[in-house]
Amino acid sequence: MNKRDFLAAGALGVALSSSATATAPAETKGPTLLTVSGVISRRNRGPLDKALDQLLLRHGVTFDSAWAFDAAMLLRLPAVEIMPTLEYDGKPHRLRGPLLSSVLEAAGVAADAPLVLTLRAVDGYAVSLSLADVRKYRAVVASSVDGSPMGLGGLGPLWAVVDADRLPAFKDKPLKERFSLCPWALYSIEVKPG
Repeated sequence: MNKRDFLAAGALGVALSSSATATAPAETKGPTLLTVSGVISRRNRGPLDKALDQLLLRHGVTFDSAWAFDAAMLLRLPAVEIMPTLEYDGKPHRLRGPLLSSVLEAAGVAADAPLVLTLRAVDGYAVSLSLADVRKYRAVVASSVDGSPMGLGGLGPLWAVVDADRLPAFKDKPLKERFSLCPWALYSIEVKPG
């Protein structure tokens, strides 16, 4: 990987633009940050490689083909900002990234299908929620916090998160319970029939 590709991958969330198009190109040029598998109509990678896809394999993810996103592909999706109060410091933070529904659409997930998603984090934390809930909660795949890219070892590089302060289903819960459906260090989404 050349220096430019490396820097683009590292700066994933910095230049997210709301004027970007919702269609991601089919070929990744940088390292894959997010793999979407299952009931999808677009595919740009082959089957799970049992020798090289060790994290996916150890977390029980299997597929014959999938849609892989690199940083540049995610940067091209329209971005939104939310400002939830985070449980880690009790302060509001500005999170920015594409809607999870836009990410799924780019991977070829049918918008109104009765589907269940398993969102998986690097540490193995996994949550399941319906596609309808993803749309209702306007979940975001955040890549920056307070204007800075989120890195691995922190909350990133990608965090599936909701604006918990403003959603009736979450806002009255204790702060420590508002983000149970929000895996940080997101790297895999499995899409299955509901």
